[in-house]
Amino acid sequence: MRALKPEQCDPLLIEALHAGNVDDAVSLYEPNASFVTDSGDVVVGHAAIRKIMEGYLAAKARFVLEEVKSVPCGIGDLAVTRARWRASGTGPDGKPATFGGRSIEVVRRQPDGRWLFVMDVPQEENWARLRP
Repeated sequence: MRALKPEQCDPLLIEALHAGNVDDAVSLYEPNASFVTDSGDVVVGHAAIRKIMEGYLAAKARFVLEEVKSVPCGIGDLAVTRARWRASGTGPDGKPATFGGRSIEVVRRQPDGRWLFVMDVPQEENWARLRP
């Protein structure tokens, strides 16, 4: 999976998750990328992000992107992307669950031209709760 524009990162991530392909999902992140969990904790690296993606698969989460925007940072090959999304799946109690929100991500163009996540904050409101 190759995002050739910043705004392709989110749709490709959802495509990988819907296909049940954790490897493809994780490949959309830089090796030392950060991911902000719902609790506001920051996890770093492919191994930690893989666990999160496996959790989405275990929940049988089905995502719908309602809007994706990107803004170049003007600093080298960085961009900020934002998405509005919703999802349904199975909650920890085994019952149907729905969730959603607005995300914010930092993505970077790689030497081969593809874009990868550097930081992923699926719930924008967790930005204020960041705990390293």
